[in-house]
Amino acid sequence: MDGILIVDKPQDYTSHDVVNIVKNTLNEKIGHTGTLDPLATGVLPLLIRKRNKNIKIFNKS
Repeated sequence: MDGILIVDKPQDYTSHDVVNIVKNTLNEKIGHTGTLDPLATGVLPLLIRKRNKNIKIFNKS
């Protein structure tokens, strides 16, 4: 499965925590497009498998 998964990151979880949860659930390679502070909540786009190659596109200024 390749794709983009949009997650509403809850407070007290790091972006890394969320990636690990999804990675272990889907048993796939997962990347994220940016880091949210653990106290912050909000949208955290996750890239699955081949979509990880698109991270540079998302992180352009």
